[in-house]
Formats: sequence, C-alpha cells, structure tokens
Amino acid sequence: MKIPNHNFHLTYCTNIHPGESWSEVFTNIQKYIPELKQRLSPQAAFGIGLRLADTAAKELLTDNNLAQFQTWLKQQDLYVFTLNGFPYGGFHRQVVKDQVYAPDWSNQERLEYTLNLTKILAALLPEGLDGGISTLPLSYKPWWLEAEEKQDIVFKTSCLNIAAVVAEMIGIQQATGKLLHIDLEPEPDGLIENTSEVIEFYQNWLLPIAGNYLAEKLNISHSLAETKLLDHVRICYDTCHFSVEYEQPESVFTSLKAAGIKIGKIQISAAIQVKIPSDIQQRSVIVERLQPFAESTYLHQVIESRHDGTLYHYPDLIKALPQLVQSQAEEWRTHFHVPIFIRDYEILQSTQDDIVTILHLLQQNHACHHLEIETYTWDVLPPEMKIDILTSIQREYEWVLSNF
Repeated sequence: MKIPNHNFHLTYCTNIHPGESWSEVFTNIQKYIPELKQRLSPQAAFGIGLRLADTAAKELLTDNNLAQFQTWLKQQDLYVFTLNGFPYGGFHRQVVKDQVYAPDWSNQERLEYTLNLTKILAALLPEGLDGGISTLPLSYKPWWLEAEEKQDIVFKTSCLNIAAVVAEMIGIQQATGKLLHIDLEPEPDGLIENTSEVIEFYQNWLLPIAGNYLAEKLNISHSLAETKLLDHVRICYDTCHFSVEYEQPESVFTSLKAAGIKIGKIQISAAIQVKIPSDIQQRSVIVERLQPFAESTYLHQVIESRHDGTLYHYPDLIKALPQLVQSQAEEWRTHFHVPIFIRDYEILQSTQDDIVTILHLLQQNHACHHLEIETYTWDVLPPEMKIDILTSIQREYEWVLSNF
C-alpha cells in the first residue's frame, strides 16, 4: 500500500507463511492478503512483498500460472513491487540454520534462481515503480574464515554471477522501461555483514570485476558499467540486522550515500536487546528468559557489547547462552525477529527505537521508498508473544503507520 501523504510503499513479507510450492504460496496469499487489504487499505491498491522459493518460482513460470496470477492481482487491486530471494529452499518447520545461505552467490543455482525471480518481477511490476529482489550477503562468512584463497574465489564468482543478473535487468529496462535491482542484505556472519564491509565489497570487488564483465558484454565504457551497477545492485537495509551490529542508522545512510551505494529496500524488523547486569543471579534470570528464543530452526546470531566498546560475536543463541553468566558483556543483541509493536517483554527489550529513527530519517531524505515488514519468526515465537497471525500482521502495519 502507498502510505497516505507519502511516497512510500509499505508491505509485509510473505515469508511469514510456510510453503515452498507455488500452490502453497498462492493459497496463503488468497487466505490472508485480501482480508488484510480490507482492514488496512479498502479503497486503495495494496502491495505484496512476495517470497518465492526456487520451486515456487519455477512453477510460477510454467503453464499459464503467471498470467493467471496477474489476472487475480488485478481483480483484487493488488500489486507486487518487491521479492524476497534470500532463502532458496525450505524455510519453515525444518532445520534451516546456516543452510539458508545455500546455494550461495558463487553457485550457478543461485544465479538461475535469481534470473527466474527477475523474469517474474519484470512481469508483475506495475508501470512507474522500480522493483527489488532482496538476496543473501553473498555467502556465510564462517564457511570461509580459514580459507582466504577460497573466499577470494567466492567474491569473484559472486560478482560475475551478480553481473549476469544485472545484464538481464539492463535488457529489461531497455525493452520495458522498468528498473529492477538486486538488494544485497547484510546480516551478522554474512560474508558482508556491516557498512564498512559493504563499501569494501563494492569498491574492491563488485565495481572492478562486475564492471569489467558488463563493459565487455554490453560494449560500454567501464565508467558507464559502474553507473549501471550502482543502479541495479543496492542494499536491503534490514533494521534488525544493522541494530544487532550496533550501527547507527544515520551513520549508515550517510556512509552508503557517500560511497554512491543506494538502498533498494528497508526491511522493518526488530531484534532482541537486553542490558547485562553485573549481578550473577540477575544474569541467570536473563538466561532463563532468553531460553525460549534459542530454538532449532533458524540461526539467531548474538553480538555482545563489552565495557571497553569492543564487540564479540556468537554464531547462535544456543551456543551463546551458556557463556552469559561469566561474560564480559554490557549488552546483548540477538538476531531474532520479534513483533515490531513490542518494545518490552518482561526483562527483555527490542530494538524498536532504531526503527522509529529510520522511519523519521526516511521522511527527511527519502533514501528508499520500499518498506517491507519482516517478522518471519512467527511460527517459533514463544506462545505468550503470539496473537493470531492476521491480527499480528495488522498490528505491525498499524504501528508503522502510526510513526509516519
């Protein structure tokens, strides 16, 4: 939906709903989205943030499925302007953990999957809107920490594969006028996980390597190739991820802009935040409160801030919890997407304040106009944090709208 009196398009990501086949995805869309539209935007078009696994994307491109979906969208006054292309395969009710990064951007399967998403988005995107496909931050850093040479190969191959998608997007823009972009999504333990690593990747890898590829393939200057890369390869700013990294929104926006890097999508999400007291008994209570969030489906990376200002990373909450009582931590932030309308949960808090800051920043500088609520963890939330899913999604929309 377009936020009244603002040039922002707000949606929620359908990755909150289980389902990897197109029939499962479409069933969920039909079940939830018309009702949400009726509640939130009865008189105006309502946007969809569509998550498609590789299986669903292939099925949508077969037979007459895409045309039928387009017809249904028109009948329901709905539109698609952003896709979530991060999880390639199964994402619910199974152990995902680090396999959410597989296949990574050094693999042909990731390239083919994203090319399919590009075809789909080009067909679905309304005239006059740009469209983004959020995707993983190349790979999972711990896979390559002890293999620097292999890491370099992953960077180089990823750049070439991304460049191949950009070449396709350039062709689509020339043919249809529609601007599409890949939105790389930094997160803790991603191969690119924070602002400095994003800028380093663009300057040292993407622009020179993908720039050479595009210049040769399209017979254009390297300078023009870099300009096109900056148009078509953007950043998905997930508010949970950057908060877990202790990055200040205004500083991130300023640094990316100075480097010429655009933000393609803001994913609105909140992380778990907790101040760590010195008292051992109080720390034990925090461990008890965090225990229900240490679940087995997703990675929940933890970054602790210590009294001297240094940051220490744990790969998952399950592994971090036994260390808390004796930790040097002053604060913990955990990659667990909790409902954005909840600020305080017993002795835990969320990083909701960072979302408010970002929404206010966007109204001042319009750095991005695609907003996507992403609380995909609804299935694994502790029971006491759950209300029915439709009402929960509605309340997240209403909370965002109340901050405009």
